[in-house]
Amino acid sequence: MNIFELFILAIGLSMDAFAVSVCKGLSLGRINAKHMCIAGAWFGGFQALMPLVGYFGGRFFADKVTRYSHWVAFVLLVFIGAGMIKESKEEEHVNADMDIKSMFILAVATSIDALAVGVTFAFLKVEIVSAVSFIGVITFVCSAAGVKIGSLFGMKYKSKAELCGGIILILIGTKILLEGLGMI
Repeated sequence: MNIFELFILAIGLSMDAFAVSVCKGLSLGRINAKHMCIAGAWFGGFQALMPLVGYFGGRFFADKVTRYSHWVAFVLLVFIGAGMIKESKEEEHVNADMDIKSMFILAVATSIDALAVGVTFAFLKVEIVSAVSFIGVITFVCSAAGVKIGSLFGMKYKSKAELCGGIILILIGTKILLEGLGMI
């Protein structure tokens, strides 16, 4: 996986966190840099942690299913992407709390897809430290920006962000499958 593909993947993964951050910004109304950093740290941290956990779990199984790794990656990414597309059509209510309990729950909820991507990383033999660091930084920036955007524009972009993220993940999964089948 090259840096461009990793960047696109990181953007796709960060869209859930971005959408929730937009909602946070909307519900907070008046925000400051502290709000942006809190959202960025929680979401970016979990988006970096979860693929790492998935990677080490997936490494255990990677050797047993290497012949089918492109299919595993494809199925996982399409499943995650389809879920994000489905969620883009649902209305979501987020309160203004930025306490530890609220942010922990939101950070875990928005990073479950990153756990599955970590499993995919194990099959693709990705350089995990740089990949999770990159994903964490991209998610931090997107989440911090989401809080600001939410305070300025509101819910207008939430569903579009999730839809875009889902499409990106499905396209990456399709590319991995086609490469594994020798078609690209």
